[in-house]
Amino acid sequence: MLLATHADEAIRELIVDELREVECRFAAELASDLNCVNQLVTHVERYRGKMLRPMLVLATGLATSKPGAAAGGLTDDHRTVATVVEMVHMATLVHDDILDEADIRRRGHTVNRLNGNETAVMLGDYLISHSYHLCSSILSRPGVPLVSRTIADATNTVCEGELLQLANRNNWLLDAGTYFEIIRRKTASLCGTCCRVAAQLSGGDEQVVAHLYDYGENLGIAFQIVDDLLDLLGDQETVGKTLGRDLQKGKLTLPMIRFFESADDATRNAMLSLLESIEIDQDDEIFDNIGRKICEMLTAGDAIEYSRRAAEGLVASAKTKLNDLSPSPSVQLLNTMADAVLTRNS
Repeated sequence: MLLATHADEAIRELIVDELREVECRFAAELASDLNCVNQLVTHVERYRGKMLRPMLVLATGLATSKPGAAAGGLTDDHRTVATVVEMVHMATLVHDDILDEADIRRRGHTVNRLNGNETAVMLGDYLISHSYHLCSSILSRPGVPLVSRTIADATNTVCEGELLQLANRNNWLLDAGTYFEIIRRKTASLCGTCCRVAAQLSGGDEQVVAHLYDYGENLGIAFQIVDDLLDLLGDQETVGKTLGRDLQKGKLTLPMIRFFESADDATRNAMLSLLESIEIDQDDEIFDNIGRKICEMLTAGDAIEYSRRAAEGLVASAKTKLNDLSPSPSVQLLNTMADAVLTRNS
């Protein structure tokens, strides 16, 4: 749980209350006079997990606020941004499930499984359009770039990351540099933007804002590496979503990239043969057998441990970006959130 006991009780209670407010704003913004739309929105609210991105906004806002600021330094704009980034994130999940042809999300059926791809596409678009409708309510202020443009830029970057990943499907020669660029764009850029905007709204100076963006970006990259490991090694019941889709969709992630970098020719060719035998609509038993063989080959070498160490290094780097901030329970919460990325199992 991201709200671990390392943060003091007052901060934890404040964040919990603020997250409830985000949930209320989320529902209010998406409410429609059409019952079919409301049913879809209610279903997609089940996708909500630890609310990492809203928490990044709220915790960063608290950590960078001026001493003595009312409500701990959080403003209505912080709450709005926290709601907006959750909408953007939810939209990417809905669209990701279409791209991956996933059936399960948060231990329930995906929108595309229940209602088809056409409905899922439109629901994702509905979430995106409402996120910008809500974000446009944040007025410009001196010294703070227009928030709606900043969020839009991050969303553009997320889409670019997805397109770069699609362009590299079944590219068994994918290098680590391209992999990191994919996940920096599609996952980490939005996390960094959460921290950047929150710090700007709290009046943080230019260096603090830049360092907090780096904190969020490093945390986001580490989060995605752990997610990629869970897709290979996790238990579907625990993780709560369809697993193995990276392999079935020809997406090379860090463990596999490390394997190909370090394996001898014979072992590399054996892995390639396994990968090329995978089909998207393959019988589950056949795919499970291939997946087990692939995991055995990965764990026989250092690919898994190498990837875990990479995530640990990124988390350590993220935490150093908080050194500009005065010690406080909210800063400790940001440290706790970074550590929790490494221990999550869902």
